[in-house]
Order: sequence, then C-alpha cells, then structure tokens
Amino acid sequence: MPRLTLDGTSLDLDALTPILDGADVTLALAKPAKARVRAARKVVEDHVAAGDVVYGLTTGFGKLKSVAIDTADLATLQRNLILSHCTGVGAPMPLEEVRVVQVLRLNGILRGHSGVRLKVVEQLTRLFNKGFVPEVPMRGSVGASGDLAPLSHMAATYMGVGHAFVMGPKGAKRMTAKRALALVGEEPLEFAAKEGLALINGTEVIKACLVRALRRAANLSKAADAITSLTIEALFGSVQPFDDRFAQLKGQPGHTRTSANVRACLKGSSVLASHVDCDRVQDPYSLRCVPQVHGAFKAALAHVTEIVTNELCAVTDNPILFPDTGEVISAGQFHGQPLSMVADYLALSLCTVGNISERRIEQLVNPDLSELPAFLTPQPGLNSGMMIAQVTAAALVSECKGLAHPASVDTVPTSANQEDHVSMGMGAARKVHAILDNVEAVLGIELMCAGQAREFHKDLEAGRGAEAARALLRTRVKPLGQDRYLHPDLEACSDLVASGALVAAVEAETGRLEA
Repeated sequence: MPRLTLDGTSLDLDALTPILDGADVTLALAKPAKARVRAARKVVEDHVAAGDVVYGLTTGFGKLKSVAIDTADLATLQRNLILSHCTGVGAPMPLEEVRVVQVLRLNGILRGHSGVRLKVVEQLTRLFNKGFVPEVPMRGSVGASGDLAPLSHMAATYMGVGHAFVMGPKGAKRMTAKRALALVGEEPLEFAAKEGLALINGTEVIKACLVRALRRAANLSKAADAITSLTIEALFGSVQPFDDRFAQLKGQPGHTRTSANVRACLKGSSVLASHVDCDRVQDPYSLRCVPQVHGAFKAALAHVTEIVTNELCAVTDNPILFPDTGEVISAGQFHGQPLSMVADYLALSLCTVGNISERRIEQLVNPDLSELPAFLTPQPGLNSGMMIAQVTAAALVSECKGLAHPASVDTVPTSANQEDHVSMGMGAARKVHAILDNVEAVLGIELMCAGQAREFHKDLEAGRGAEAARALLRTRVKPLGQDRYLHPDLEACSDLVASGALVAAVEAETGRLEA
C-alpha cells in the first residue's frame, strides 16, 4: 500500500499519481508540520480569547466583513458559512480528482498559516485513509476567494451533510455523508473559529482538475508521436524532418523530444528504406512539421506542469496567519489567475495536436493525396470505408476551437462587488478535459486509419514502435473489408489512446518516450 507523508512543502505531481490511478494510498503527517499547525492555531485562539475583531476569525465574510460575531456564536458562524456556500451544480467530480483535492487541502494547511486545529487535520487524514470521499458538484466556482462552492460541499460532508462515497474492495458506494461517517467510525466535525473558512477558501479544486489533466496530456503527447510514426509508415513519408540536426538548429526542447520519439518508433523500418530514392521532394506539412507542432505542445505542457507543481504546496486561503509575529493579514492568495491562464494555454495547445492529426487523417483517406484506395476500403464505391471517420474528426477539432476560447480573460464581480475580479479558473480547467476527450478521439481515428492503410503494404515491415501500435490496434479492431458498424471501433481506438495502453505497448519496444 503506497504511503504518502505530507509536510506542506515537498508534495509533487509524482506523489499524486497513485491516487489518480485509484491506489489505496495511506496519508501520514510529518512532525514538523504538526508543530506548525499548533502554532498557527494558537494565533487564532489568542485573538478569540482577547475579544479582538479580526476578519475571518470573529467577523462575517465577504461584504459582511465588518459584522462582528459574538464568541459564543463562532461555531455557528463556521457551520452557516459552509452550508450557505454549498451551491454547486452539475455532475459530481471524478472521485480520484476529489481525493487529490483532499490531499492538497491538507497539504496547504500543514504549511502552518491557516489556523485549523491539529485534531481536525488528524481527523481529515483518518477520513482519507478510511476511504471517505466527499461528493462534490463539478460547477459553481469562479476561481477567486477560492473554489468556494465545491470546497464547501467537501467540508459539509465532514459535518455529516450531503453525500459521500466510501471506498471498498468492490468499489465506491454512495450514501449520505452522515451514514458514511458512521460507517468509517468517525463523528461529524464541528468547526471552530477560522476552520470552516480555511477549508473552503483555496484553489485546490482547480489544481486537482489540472493535475489530472496534466497526466492525460502527458500520455496524449507520447501517443500523438507514436501514432504519427504509424501514419508516416502508411503514407511512405520521410524520417528526414526528424533528424536531430534540425532540432539543434531550431533550439526548442519540445522539437528535440518529438523528433527523438518518432525516430525511436520508426527504428528498423523497411517501409522507409523502400523509398529512400523516390522522387517525392517534400511531405505535406502535417507530416513534415510534426516536430514543430507537437514540439510546441510539449513546450506548453512543460510550462503548465511547472506552474501547477509550484502551486501544489501553496497557501491559498485567507486571511493568512503569521505565528512568528501573531499577525492576521488579508491578501489574495485564493485568486486562481496563475492556474486559469495556464489552463487556457494548455487548452489551445491541445487543439493544435488535434488539428494536425485531423489533417493527417485527410492525407490517409483521400486517394488524391495518399495513393491508397479511396477512404482505405478495398472496394471503393460499393463501400464508403473510413470516409465519415474523417468527418467525425473534423467535427471534433472544430468543437475544440470553440472550447479553446479563453476563460481567464473573463470576470464577473461577485459578493456585492467586494470580489470584483475573479479568475474563472474552474471553467478554464474543465474545458481542458473536454478538449482532451475530443483530441484523444481524433488521435484514435488517426490510429484506426493509419492501421488500415498499412493493410495495403503488409509486405513491408514497419518500425518497431509503429508496428507495436498497429499490433495493439489489431487486438481490438479488425482490418476493414466490407463496410461495417464503425462506432465500436472508434470507441476502442479512443480507449487505447486515453487509457495509456497504446503508449505502454509502444514503450515496451522503443523504451521510454518523452512527453
């Protein structure tokens, strides 16, 4: 059973991978982090005991920041805060994403600037370890003042309100939060001063959404290069544009990694050797410019990964406590703009991968371009072959362009204009997953078409990585003879891409590819 020790300062993306994979991860808390939590809590208790009027500790919230609250009502204040903010709508977040949120929120508190009691932190840790997973609606956050609505739904389940899941050997079972708490042997929490606010005022939902997106995007980056290699083989393209000398002249690391991936997949190809002296001078851009286009996507992916990694240990609630001085200071740590902007960047860069893949599909199915049977069917005319598969790819990439409209440039003032600029980070992050769905499907269509195109030249052996991709395809999708119901084939191909099975099969032959 994987064990993850949280200390508030060293969490990275690799540590979250087992959670995304559904592993039964056990959390532990580092001793220095516990000491920081105690010190921060003392600041809260000292101010409450002194009767100080301090925002977030003894006042209302947002526009109601000037309303002082009696000490006897502070627990009620926290409960009311959470319940009133449970306004999320839409489908529930994926459970693996919610579990990442649970970890990230704990990790931020462990920095020692939030003021949550250690006993609460320890109970939240136990709940995670016992498989308690809150049900959290996917929509309702504007990405400033934190992800208030989704995090409130999470916090409410800890109080026994709403619904939750309990993980077990047979999967996750949904039930009321109150019943789930009882099932795992825990009492509903009653939050004290500052604690409710600390749990709901953060960007952890945006972060978790992007953590999962980055994992999908890294797999897609490798899959796109592998599938391209199969298309190059199918179209008798050239490996020369992938020469490392061009990468050195270009000076872009993403270009270098793309070219290396494609060369590795094409190694040992007799297809390439068969037309070394052909009279074709240049391949179309969708083949020849893959290092530049896929490389630009890899550069974007690297940048987004850096920003998200930097945020994994960020303190993102408000107000912030400084135990060394006893200060309680309001700031804008909860603002999601750093995440929102890079989510938009990732979205548009994914669109370019889909765009160029769709153009390679056209190269494969169009007999005027491919010198292959029309629409990759042995009997064109009687059969339409893969004609409409390209139409589906065109529809998907067109939809992506609409989804790529930036969310981070939008803002709608909230909380009676107290929160007058917001990031729309959740909208940006959710759109990334919608685009990933589409681009994974487009790459699946290219895989299906490239594999079918290879059926017309089976006498020539493809490169090891390209052949591994084709061989895996054939475990799920038969070659196309007569027209048939293609929907299951498209679903299977998309799954081979999205699941990571394609990349795993290729890497078994080529060694590790670079995202």
